[in-house]
Amino acid sequence: MSNIRTAALLVAALTLAACGQTDTPSDKPAVAQGGAEFGQAGEKSAGFGTDAKPGQFPRTIKHAMGETVVEKRPERVVVLDGGELDNVVALGIKPVGVAYPDGAPTMPTYIGDKAGSPENVGGTTSLNLETIAKLQPDLIIGSQLRAEQQYPKLSEIAPTVFAVRPGYTWKENFRLNAAALDKSAEAEKLISDYEAHAKQVGEDIESRTGKRPTITMLRFMPGKTRLYAKKSFIGTILIDAGLPQPPASQVDDLAVEVSTEQITQADADWILIGTYGNQTKTAQDQVLGGPLWQTLNAVKAGHAKPVSDETWFLGLGVLAAEEVLTDLTKTITS
Repeated sequence: MSNIRTAALLVAALTLAACGQTDTPSDKPAVAQGGAEFGQAGEKSAGFGTDAKPGQFPRTIKHAMGETVVEKRPERVVVLDGGELDNVVALGIKPVGVAYPDGAPTMPTYIGDKAGSPENVGGTTSLNLETIAKLQPDLIIGSQLRAEQQYPKLSEIAPTVFAVRPGYTWKENFRLNAAALDKSAEAEKLISDYEAHAKQVGEDIESRTGKRPTITMLRFMPGKTRLYAKKSFIGTILIDAGLPQPPASQVDDLAVEVSTEQITQADADWILIGTYGNQTKTAQDQVLGGPLWQTLNAVKAGHAKPVSDETWFLGLGVLAAEEVLTDLTKTITS
């Protein structure tokens, strides 16, 4: 168990480092950097997958940690993050084990009973390898960002396939997971349907409101307040829908981090608000109860609304993306 704890601590440290902010003048928001090779994650992920034909096993899967041979069609799948959970459920598979995000340690409401009753195998940064082994999986899927240090031990348990990272590469990650599961055609159909839906949502909002409103995705987290930017899950959805973000969020990275004094950077036609983990451990009450908040145009117009963090920020898959699009339409046009 000491080795497991050590590995978990290493992953936690790496994750915190990856989410750290750069040193910038106090009057400017800091970029919440996505970590090493963040900007190249999409390009790198595009080369992942398999050359195997539909139904062909064994198949070799190229992924973030190299190549893995999947000997037979997987039936007992363990997923190590919310994106992988979303992906397998979207493809009609009920995982035998799931690692939940540390700040949301239960089955997401938007997935509900569609995932069955998988075993809890720990948090995304604190995996329980013993529990995973007992489940006798024939495939483990996760990401290099979350669990690189545990990859060798996971690979001893079962064939293990890792994306580079969760987040803005969610479509590439879906395709990678589908390749390992021999469900690539199904994944492509779901992505195509989502993209058509996103385009329609943007058109409907423009038709019903008279414009394409700017939208800020504000998220309160323990120790940080973020404006999510272009290279985030929600950022890609807004781009696909043709809905712009305001200047402060127009960075080619995960997010910008703002202080309570910088909250005016969040102003837009709409501010949609997520809360990760325990609200009392975030700056949410301080910001929303502060004088600057009341000066924002979106707040004055009644256009600052809470959204489901587990869907809009933690879903990281096509099912969550579809739910976000539906919520987005209702929120802005109702």
